[in-house]
Amino acid sequence: MPKEASQRRTVIRRADRPGDLGWVVMAHGETYSRQFGFNTDFEALVAKIVGDYAVKHSPVAEAAWVAEVEGERAGSVFLVAGEEPDVAKLRVLLVTSAARGLGLGTRLVEQALAFAREAGYRSVTLWTTDNLVSARRIYQHFGFVLTDERPHHGFGHHLVGQTWALDLHGNAA
Repeated sequence: MPKEASQRRTVIRRADRPGDLGWVVMAHGETYSRQFGFNTDFEALVAKIVGDYAVKHSPVAEAAWVAEVEGERAGSVFLVAGEEPDVAKLRVLLVTSAARGLGLGTRLVEQALAFAREAGYRSVTLWTTDNLVSARRIYQHFGFVLTDERPHHGFGHHLVGQTWALDLHGNAA
């Protein structure tokens, strides 16, 4: 008998165990294909983001987390350095279909933003597409504001790409 959502044991931890990074790529590919019809171009993008993190991340400036439900991986988020020294990027936020409704997306972003503040970043940006409504609600909850929006053809679809930003010191982004 499945446990009720409120009784399921959840953990947010660093993505530092063997298999974590590969799982992030696989879970994104499978989830986004099933839910949004994205093709393998999306999985390739996630693989590049994860691969770059794996080979050259700075532990004091960048980190990744995995959410677990009952000991099984169920979500992820990365915080990596942006092009400007005091700007970080929030990347590859995901909560699997089976783990939605447990607040994991919010907890993952909260963890990443706390790390960004501790690491001394001034702001955090992210790029997404307008069809990712649940993720957008999480970003807006934390105060991210839409700074750019333009047509984007990718992942086998005509989409609208969006850039969102958050000033970590509470000023206008």
